[in-house]
Amino acid sequence: MAKLALGILLAAAIATPAAAQNYPSRPITMIVPFAAGGPTDTVARVTAETMGRILGQNIIVENVAGAGGTTGSHRAVRSDPDGHTILLNHLGLATAVTLYRKLAFDPTADLRPVGVVSDASMAIIARPGYQPESLVDLIKDVKARGQDVTFAHSGLGASSQLCGLLFMAAMDKKLTQVPFRGGGPVLQALLANQVDLGCEQATTAAPQLQSKSIKGYAVTSAQRIPALPDLPTVGEGGLPNMEISVWHGLFVPAKTPDSVVQTLSAALAKALQDPTLARRFIDISTVPTPEKATPQSLAQTLKDDIGRWRPLIQAAGQFAD
Repeated sequence: MAKLALGILLAAAIATPAAAQNYPSRPITMIVPFAAGGPTDTVARVTAETMGRILGQNIIVENVAGAGGTTGSHRAVRSDPDGHTILLNHLGLATAVTLYRKLAFDPTADLRPVGVVSDASMAIIARPGYQPESLVDLIKDVKARGQDVTFAHSGLGASSQLCGLLFMAAMDKKLTQVPFRGGGPVLQALLANQVDLGCEQATTAAPQLQSKSIKGYAVTSAQRIPALPDLPTVGEGGLPNMEISVWHGLFVPAKTPDSVVQTLSAALAKALQDPTLARRFIDISTVPTPEKATPQSLAQTLKDDIGRWRPLIQAAGQFAD
């Protein structure tokens, strides 16, 4: 009996690497924890198409929206750790650990990072009739008027709301926050002069800014972005502590084998160097990050942003549960 048990253990030990070497053996599901059509969904579909060609298997995007991205993330956590279910999430995964005080999973313990996919800047924007003409003028106006200024965002935990918290912290002023159900309604409210300010992903706001149908004051990246070359950075405008990047990253369940993670990471890095993918990312004001397509880079990014956003969210006293 003891010899039989030992034989079974040895067979399992030999079979596991072999299974990993055959990866992927069937189509891969990429869970996107947000609705179809948004910036994260677009990043996911472009990435999935290119990585699928490299891996020799289709990568099927599945949108599992709900609870600020935590519903889809939890599904990924509970999936089989064989690399055939992967998760593409963003900055919201780092803030969820504070926003949701009863979160059903721990992003740092229950998920393994594969690599950073992209970085997207945000843009501080305003209704067309808003008077300040520059970021310097805007800072003066906000400091003088405080809660008389209305700030629209896409809902609790959205990157636009987080950008607003960072903006208010930089100003040391509280503004009147007006939540909407997505970036589209925010832009509509600004176009109708119903609210004063917002801070949306450049991916979402670029068409209106390029047509000058809304005002733009700055982008939140360290450098200006090609799609909006006339918009200064927050650093140029006097708010160096307001840089914020909406990163996207690829994750797998925690018990996924090392060899599978390495295969995915290598495929991601190669995909992000593909010229067609790069052009498509630039078209949506997103920057591919092949140099960060490693588990170590994404793990550090997630850790850093959990630490950065926790005190701001706690100070605001705004939680999602």
